[in-house]
Amino acid sequence: MYGDPQNRSTPRLWGWVACTWAVVFAVLHFYWALGGEWGLSESAGPLAEERPVWFVVVGLWGVGTLCLATGALGWLLTRPRPRGWAGTTVRLLGWGACALLLARSAAVWALLLTDPSGQRTETSPEQRSWTLLLWNPWFLVGGLAFGLAALSYGRVKGRVKGRAALPNAS
Repeated sequence: MYGDPQNRSTPRLWGWVACTWAVVFAVLHFYWALGGEWGLSESAGPLAEERPVWFVVVGLWGVGTLCLATGALGWLLTRPRPRGWAGTTVRLLGWGACALLLARSAAVWALLLTDPSGQRTETSPEQRSWTLLLWNPWFLVGGLAFGLAALSYGRVKGRVKGRAALPNAS
């Protein structure tokens, strides 16, 4: 194995982590959409048992498809950054995914831990546990992965005046 003189592996790693995170989440949603039950009743409550058409189409197939698109974004964040609007767009989408996932995680934690309405909700203890101990940390990890991928997107050690230094240049 050779050493990477420009240290490109670490910046690319976060893109791969973000891509893998999204694809795993997509597979889980497609599993549920095809009738799988593991973990769904704890995360979706009564909707998991009733499975109304809108929930299956939007909440399972739709979210799974969105997760695949987000996986493609994670993959793009592993690629060399193109100049101009394309590179800027990919980076902004990465930051957007980061912000959305972190905000979702923080908001749900705050709602479940503080009960700001002052009324008991119909959240079962199992649903609450799964959300606090599994799903929210999962969203937190995804947000951090996309944030680190966006932060490191296009960064290469050894840049010279905005251009990457050529390896083995004499």
